[in-house]
Amino acid sequence: MTTALRPLVSAVGLIAAALLVAGCTSGPGSETPTSSPAPSAGGVDVDDQNDVEGTLLDDGRMFAVITWGSSTCVPQVDQVSAEGQTVTVTLVDPDGETPRPCTKDIAPRASLGALPEGVDPKNDITLNVTYGDITDDVDLDGDPAATGTPGTPGEYLPSAGWFDDDGLVLLTWGSSSCVPVVDSLEGSGNAGTVTFATAEDQVCTMDMAPRATLLAFGDDMIEDDGPFTLTLVGGGLDGTVEVR
Repeated sequence: MTTALRPLVSAVGLIAAALLVAGCTSGPGSETPTSSPAPSAGGVDVDDQNDVEGTLLDDGRMFAVITWGSSTCVPQVDQVSAEGQTVTVTLVDPDGETPRPCTKDIAPRASLGALPEGVDPKNDITLNVTYGDITDDVDLDGDPAATGTPGTPGEYLPSAGWFDDDGLVLLTWGSSSCVPVVDSLEGSGNAGTVTFATAEDQVCTMDMAPRATLLAFGDDMIEDDGPFTLTLVGGGLDGTVEVR
């Protein structure tokens, strides 16, 4: 299925769910799984629960894979390989073979991965995704403006990409134990603002991890063409992100 890297909007933030490579390492560049509760998605068609979506992030260095399931058990990227512009991705449930309790809601979850060296983010990419019994192909449009090179370190700056007509993935960097929590989300025209809650007296680990936050916008609240600017407010994330 083909991702649409374009805008859409709502008025309540959806989800913060973060992912990627397991392991706790201190200092910049560490990548640890992080997550926070997400609301269940009422009225989801059963067939849609097997759909897989995706988007490019970090100026073409990373990608996000979107699946449906429990918001408290976000799949992790286990293996990634590439042959030309075809990238094979295997997702696994957190903790591998170890059973863990999961809420029984149905929500979109974002799993982050790094594109292998040699993949050109300026050209179209196909993700061949396997997650348990689910297999799907995700066609990502190339980003001609991408300046990142897969396989090289990023600059730990926020980035965002549309994964379908009514949701985007926001990538931020920071403590894996203090993920961003959306307080409010609004948008109009070709701009939106997400405000994050600021927790007081919160103790955070000193690692630097990628955190994925899913944002959903309501129908007909923003324009569906042209560039889109997302303003981040609060949570130590103040700034703007151009969503291409």
